[in-house]
Amino acid sequence: MRSELRATSNQTPPLTGHDVVGGDPALREAVLRHGSPETLASLTALGVEAGSAEAREHGLAANENPPRLLTQDRHGNRVDEVTFHPSWHWLMDRAVDHGLQAAPWGSPEPDAHLRRAAGFYAWSQTEPGHGCPISMTYAAVPALRVDPTLADEWVPGLTSTTYDFGIRTPQDKSGLLAGMGMTEKQGGSDVRTNVTVARPTGEDGLYTLHGHKWFTSAPMNDVFLVLAQAPGGLTCFVMPRVLPDGTRNTFDVVRLKDKLGNCSNASGELEFDGTLARRLGEEGRGVRTIIEMVAATRLDCVLGSAALIRHSLAEASWHAAHRSAFGGLLADKPLMRNVLADLSLESEAATALAMRLATAVDAADDPHEKALRRIALPLAKFWVCKRTPAAVAEALECLGGNGYVEESGLPLMYREAPLNSVWEGSGNVNALDVLRALAREPESMEAWMLEVGAARGANRHLDRAVDETLALLGENIGVEANARLLASRMALCLQGALLVRHSPAEVSDLFCASRLDGAPMGVFGMLTGGEQAYVVERNTPVVD
Repeated sequence: MRSELRATSNQTPPLTGHDVVGGDPALREAVLRHGSPETLASLTALGVEAGSAEAREHGLAANENPPRLLTQDRHGNRVDEVTFHPSWHWLMDRAVDHGLQAAPWGSPEPDAHLRRAAGFYAWSQTEPGHGCPISMTYAAVPALRVDPTLADEWVPGLTSTTYDFGIRTPQDKSGLLAGMGMTEKQGGSDVRTNVTVARPTGEDGLYTLHGHKWFTSAPMNDVFLVLAQAPGGLTCFVMPRVLPDGTRNTFDVVRLKDKLGNCSNASGELEFDGTLARRLGEEGRGVRTIIEMVAATRLDCVLGSAALIRHSLAEASWHAAHRSAFGGLLADKPLMRNVLADLSLESEAATALAMRLATAVDAADDPHEKALRRIALPLAKFWVCKRTPAAVAEALECLGGNGYVEESGLPLMYREAPLNSVWEGSGNVNALDVLRALAREPESMEAWMLEVGAARGANRHLDRAVDETLALLGENIGVEANARLLASRMALCLQGALLVRHSPAEVSDLFCASRLDGAPMGVFGMLTGGEQAYVVERNTPVVD
């Protein structure tokens, strides 16, 4: 009797052994649409590994064993080293090996950035925290290319697909990682209030930094892009961890942040006092120099948030397909099916938009793609990241009490969910950036209109929403208080247009009817009609 009582019954098997890429219809279709069958096939190994039991265990272990800061060695010498659990290194090694950091910048493939974006999205579902140094490294390359000499020095190591952890001279390492230090205590996103000072040494382009950074992403990395006040104004600098002669650069890691989520990753406060750095770009043009880095990390915020929604949906739909209650499978209950279908719409729309932005990076020289990227990045960063916490919370609830337990992995996702709305500019910052683009760069508005106009006449809800959004723009284009309203409507129209053009009608019709027709969006699971069962089945993982 005791053994019978102890035997588990009606418990969902772990979601392992599935292809995270091939089993995601929105991702698969986007890669084929914007890339090629060869691009999709090249992601198979990554997708299978991301869905493995091994990856799941490493992801949980990395979060359960956060990094530790060692400020001094046993003799009292300042070392400022950050140590990580072996699972962190396993995740990082695989991410770099798959080319998710900066490999696309050195690739001749026409859709290298799309491939990397799809891989980053899929691999982030193993554990999102280690995506920070991967993202910083990816984003550093376009900024470094402002100075060909500095690019020649750093880019080959950053684009290497070898993970080589440790504080050593860059020339002695087979792979490098980059970090970023922009914000300070007194200003946050308002970086023009930065007070860290950069003093010329007399050697051309070499300065010493004096001040602090309130948030520095990945303080264990090899090189950092930082902002400081030079004599000519706010300027961007390249700050190495180790100097060419092998000595450690002078800066203190004061502490690591104790964060809500993102626990596997180290975010630190740094103090500079004579720290050596090379100027990147002209004095006084720091924001303009680093803007491409910001654009790249904003894309990763969208990708990371879309990945959180997709991973949480996969867990919820998998659970519902295997858990029985009240006389049948949860997935067959009309109200649960409604919730899962609604979450599926959110996931598909986020994924379609993220991949559309990624392919714009591959076509950076195309005027339309450049203009679209300018306005669609802050739109997507605002909207997709804002929707993520609610979607993850709803998916967690689908598992009931099991979803609230750490071993399900969903509490990890829930704590992570708000991060991308904060990182690289809060929601307000991005909504205001949309207004800035509309006011100063009319070509960006034209690009948005072309994208949504391509779906004109195919869905009455979308047509009406676009007309209403254009009317709103005419009335409120410069009204700061309405920036969030405009950004959300523009983002929804763009998502709707992409789904209408490229997704099955069962998906696009439900999305447009539920998101663009004035219905309340505060709670998931309030769809009316539509092919909900098809949408849920389409987005439920399959394990061979």
